[in-house]
Amino acid sequence: MLQIECPCCGPRDHDEFRYAGDASVSRPAHNDPDFERWYRYVFVRENPAGIHREFWQHVMGCRQWLIVERNTVNHTILSVNFSRGTVA
Repeated sequence: MLQIECPCCGPRDHDEFRYAGDASVSRPAHNDPDFERWYRYVFVRENPAGIHREFWQHVMGCRQWLIVERNTVNHTILSVNFSRGTVA
């Protein structure tokens, strides 16, 4: 079971959070007409083994959006920070 250290609420079980995807993916501009770019953004994602940045929302707590840096091999959480941009 993962324990996520929420900057507002302290350590919490991962069940209080909602995973929201890869935090390293850049969303195309809203008015971008390039079908291939949108297709890759929505459907084509890497499945990394190792350190990965992810969006999580603390839905059962402060409701803040967070960026969690996690090792996908052993599930060690390296850092948790507030999200300062658009969620993927």
